[in-house]
Amino acid sequence: MSAGASCLTINRMNALRLRWIPLSLVLLSLVPVGGGAFRVTQLASGAEVTEANARFFAAPVPVVLHIFGASLFLVLGAFQFDGVLRRKRPGWHRAAGRLIVPCGLTAALSGVWMALFYDLPAEDEGILTVVRVFFGSAMAAALILGFAAIRRRDYARHRAWMIRGYAIGLGAGTQAFTLTSVLLWQNPPDSLGRVVGHTAGWLINLAVAEWIIRFKPPAMLPDTAVAGQAVPA
Repeated sequence: MSAGASCLTINRMNALRLRWIPLSLVLLSLVPVGGGAFRVTQLASGAEVTEANARFFAAPVPVVLHIFGASLFLVLGAFQFDGVLRRKRPGWHRAAGRLIVPCGLTAALSGVWMALFYDLPAEDEGILTVVRVFFGSAMAAALILGFAAIRRRDYARHRAWMIRGYAIGLGAGTQAFTLTSVLLWQNPPDSLGRVVGHTAGWLINLAVAEWIIRFKPPAMLPDTAVAGQAVPA
């Protein structure tokens, strides 16, 4: 095999590897996006009001804002990790970022509002409310700090804060697995079990985010040629 053909093969393999990153994130996002779609369908079709969904029918605006904001944030945000797309269409990263930040803030702040003001089930009150408010506020803060960093053209800090914000936003996807794990030893989970399941999902995502930020795997890095243009806000 010639050197040119070998390089072409390697480039194709790297492109496929880079494409698996956003596709994997989209697959994980399907958990909260699918759950949100189900909730919106309930509200739009006038489904039966039960104890579990009464708060959403009583005040549908916050949950609808949360669902649409989170869905756009997660799906569009996943493709910000697509190195191939950044190379071919550097303007996409910047344009998408202008939508991602407000969508993420909408999701985070509406989530905090729901945790504080909805009439929650007993097992969701107390410590779990504090945890939800903390991580929702942390997500909003990360996105604001990421936006502020890119305004200063501080690309490294922008990248770090946006990855942290996305990791928190994707917590609902990971929580599907951590809460399922809790069910193995406690079914149904009590308040402490739900706190453990939810918190574990966010902490796992943040641990992965910090690994990406600190060790900078090549698959996650923007090309040097477009790093100065890859402005998501």
